[in-house]
Amino acid sequence: MTTSVNTAKVYDEIIDFIAAGTTPQSVVNFQLSDSAKARLEELVYRHKTGELTPEDKRELDHFLTLEHIMRLAKAKAHQYLNAE
Repeated sequence: MTTSVNTAKVYDEIIDFIAAGTTPQSVVNFQLSDSAKARLEELVYRHKTGELTPEDKRELDHFLTLEHIMRLAKAKAHQYLNAE
């Protein structure tokens, strides 16, 4: 698999989640698929062992950006839930 395919699948998971409609609770509960989590773990391991290619680095950067966005969304969702 190429980076663009792996990255596109993760983006698709998040886009499908948003497009299906969300609630604050569903945002809090959102998790990536097991395959996406496994790929992220592989990239982190390769980064720690110095085996990360430039393409892998770009893929890891995309994962980290998406993770940051989801953490912000989850924090905001918690605020909405606590305000109810």
